[in-house]
Amino acid sequence: MPGPVLTVTIGEVARRGFLAGPLIVLGHGVLEVSLVVAIVLGFGRILVLDSVVGAIGLVGGLVLLLMGGGMLKSVKGLTLSLEDKGGGKGNHPVVAGILTSLSNPYWTIWWATIGLSYIALSQKMGFLGLVSFYVGHILSDLGWYGLVAAALSSGRRLMTDSVYRGLIAFCGLLLLGFGLYFGYSGLKYLL
Repeated sequence: MPGPVLTVTIGEVARRGFLAGPLIVLGHGVLEVSLVVAIVLGFGRILVLDSVVGAIGLVGGLVLLLMGGGMLKSVKGLTLSLEDKGGGKGNHPVVAGILTSLSNPYWTIWWATIGLSYIALSQKMGFLGLVSFYVGHILSDLGWYGLVAAALSSGRRLMTDSVYRGLIAFCGLLLLGFGLYFGYSGLKYLL
């Protein structure tokens, strides 16, 4: 099941080309390194509070609903034509990587649980352990999304505009589904 970052990567790579994938990971990585630093400085204790998890779920769900709705609204005018490459509306891929990661409640929940554990384990090896964990983590993201971007950009010759529009509509529906689910989950944490 594709997540929000993968969904946005598909749209951005189809619209802007291969480099959109690594640029989305760059935005994702900037946000993650900021969060790792914040966790090391004590922010991790706040991330596990039910009220914080609930608020993240509600706000993230709303943002994902807006993103999914925007994707569905844009489907009619989408084209893979080279004349439109890079000229469409939307955020720069680095900004898209930051906003998509930030709006994904599971990203925050992952860092508040699994990520927090990895940071604690890596810190036992000092600063070098923490840096090694982060570099390994972000390189795995870059490897995966680079592979996705390469597959999408090289497969561009095989994809028609109608297939592209169908794929973006499907991804928009997925984002709407994620938004509803995350909003509902956030509400459950707050009640």
